[in-house]
Amino acid sequence: MFTGLVEKIGTVSSLEPLDTSSSGGGGTSLTITDCEEILTDCHLGDSIAVNGTCLTVTAFDKTWFKVGVAPETLRRTNLGSLQTNSRVNLERAVLGETRMGGHLVQGHVDTIAKILSVTPEGNALVFRMQPRDIGVMRYIVEKGYVTLDGASLTVTNVVDGQEGYFEVMLIAYTQEKIVTAAKKPGDYVNVEIDIVGKYVEKSVQGYFAGTAGGDMKMLEKMAGLWVYFGTSIGHGQPAERHERLPVMARSILIEALIYLSPSRPWPPTPNANGKGHKESRSPSQASSQ
Repeated sequence: MFTGLVEKIGTVSSLEPLDTSSSGGGGTSLTITDCEEILTDCHLGDSIAVNGTCLTVTAFDKTWFKVGVAPETLRRTNLGSLQTNSRVNLERAVLGETRMGGHLVQGHVDTIAKILSVTPEGNALVFRMQPRDIGVMRYIVEKGYVTLDGASLTVTNVVDGQEGYFEVMLIAYTQEKIVTAAKKPGDYVNVEIDIVGKYVEKSVQGYFAGTAGGDMKMLEKMAGLWVYFGTSIGHGQPAERHERLPVMARSILIEALIYLSPSRPWPPTPNANGKGHKESRSPSQASSQ
């Protein structure tokens, strides 16, 4: 587990596609130098994130370390494109007393993203990126966080769709601390999205598969309820809205009981004045559903 706060920028000294040494294990290995600061407490088998990819130390000395790179890692990440003298972001695994200055990062890269543009804004840089696997866009939200080449960054803009993209902004300090700042349009970065979003999605899907026979329209109704009643609560002055919250909260529960039934239509049909429903039920009637 990592924090997404890069500790050191290292230098690739070799990337061997077939390392037959005892530390290479007959597979691809990556050796990184100029990183003595993070090797003072290193042990064989330790985890170090290289451009956001959690890798296992198979050999090390005072100024360098070697890691093995699995075929799955080469498929998912940008590590296979590294060359001698390439610079990489490095972070050791967290300790129990580590301050969580970034966010919980697994070091399990989901996909890579292509840099579409780099735009200066004051002393900051705005990076616009498009994931190779566009499906991960559903987990990326504005003001949420995303891990790019191992660095925890705040998402500043999201545009969904088949040609979707997202943006992050690098402040001047961050530009000096991570390799991503030197990348150009057309380059690629490793992307890890928030794992919590994945767990929530799978849990919700599993719940509705069990309670609604796999009918995801139930979930659509729930989302519709929040939008519908959020709009209703929004009418009136701030003080009036505040006073209406307890009443509206009870109404949400009543309407949920009525309209979350798979046999009920959604959205509710407004009555003549546009504020209610053609179908009217008392709380006791709703509770009996």
